[in-house]
Amino acid sequence: MKFADVKNDIAFRKIFGNAKKSISLISFLNAVLELEGLDCIKSVTFINPYLLPRLSEEKSSIIDVRATDQKGRRFVVEMQVASKKGFKQRVQYYAARDYSMQIESGEDYHKLRPTYFVGILDFAISKGLDYLSKHLTIEQETGDNVLDDIKFAFIQLPKFKKKEHELVNLKDKWTYFIKNAENLKMIPNYVDDEGLLMAFQEADKHNWKKEELISYDNAKMRIQDAIGEIEFAREEGIEIGLGRGLEKGESNKEREMVLKPYKNGKTPSQISEFFDLSIEKVNQIIDEYEKGL
Repeated sequence: MKFADVKNDIAFRKIFGNAKKSISLISFLNAVLELEGLDCIKSVTFINPYLLPRLSEEKSSIIDVRATDQKGRRFVVEMQVASKKGFKQRVQYYAARDYSMQIESGEDYHKLRPTYFVGILDFAISKGLDYLSKHLTIEQETGDNVLDDIKFAFIQLPKFKKKEHELVNLKDKWTYFIKNAENLKMIPNYVDDEGLLMAFQEADKHNWKKEELISYDNAKMRIQDAIGEIEFAREEGIEIGLGRGLEKGESNKEREMVLKPYKNGKTPSQISEFFDLSIEKVNQIIDEYEKGL
């Protein structure tokens, strides 16, 4: 078996946006949102199902899937490989927009159903140690979640360090799959969930159509193009130091080295590996940039 990189545009929507294989999205959402009993998602209807022709030339680093369940609840699942300026504001806008679009002007507000935004991020968004970060609107004094219709959950892949033998629950198993699928050679023995099993089968590129493989490779090539831009900059005389060779006084070069590929869509982990810089240093430079420092 040869599994695709789930973070790739084509692979992500093929696995999570396939209306005929919705069991995978249902399993993932129930696991990550920890929905149990009567709160469990039983079925979903996709708002933007997987459409290969539309995806083939798509260049956005934002990849999302939208769906509603049997109770009318809205779910936005997004894969973002690079942090962008305004990211936090944008996800709140997206969630609020999906929430408000459930009714037309003049309709009763009680018809509104909860909206969940689930982000799979190849960068960190919170200061906590847990790879899963959940966000609610709470009352400042008591901590009560009275305004409970819009909720956020973020899987921060750089914070997920667990090995296969350390996976405890389905949430761990899904995150391990998303982060490591492309490096696996077979479906692990621990996979006993039907939705996750279906995801592994969909990720196996041996089962893909030729058009899907081409689109998948095109998406990968866009990442390589960003690396090529860095090499071109070097040839043009833009002096950028490599991580281990940096000395005091070269902070501007280090900053330039990180931010140029970052602005072109490279992820912090990719920049860290390519330039042999620590992920902490890369995230620090990006964080300062986002804050306008």
